[in-house]
Amino acid sequence: MAEYLSAVGIAVSDLELAAGFYERALGMTSLRTITLPSMKEIVLGFEGTRSAAVLLMKYTDGTQHENNKRDGKLVFYVNNVSETIEAIRGAGCRVEREPEVSHLMGGAIVGFARDPDGHQLELIQKPPQN
Repeated sequence: MAEYLSAVGIAVSDLELAAGFYERALGMTSLRTITLPSMKEIVLGFEGTRSAAVLLMKYTDGTQHENNKRDGKLVFYVNNVSETIEAIRGAGCRVEREPEVSHLMGGAIVGFARDPDGHQLELIQKPPQN
């Protein structure tokens, strides 16, 4: 039985651009860089937490690795969805759905966007506590 999810890896076209996006728009920190024979990786996470990391993977062996960007998503809980959406928009990335209250999620505010490589991001702000 697994204890927890350590990381999720996604292929990116520009490692530095992708890392900068996740650092500036979502407040992630570069935890380490790994150089392998066929790829270079940057591990991004949140300092002092046990949350899963995002592993940005840039293949360097000349092979093509096309992600199906229509499937799957990265889900982030954020302090303020509207501010995060504006940071994503400011980075030149596409906003798919403006923040709105989701009654299916108990009043959480939810928005959707895409990262520089087209991966879908779901952004969730916890509902206010009464």
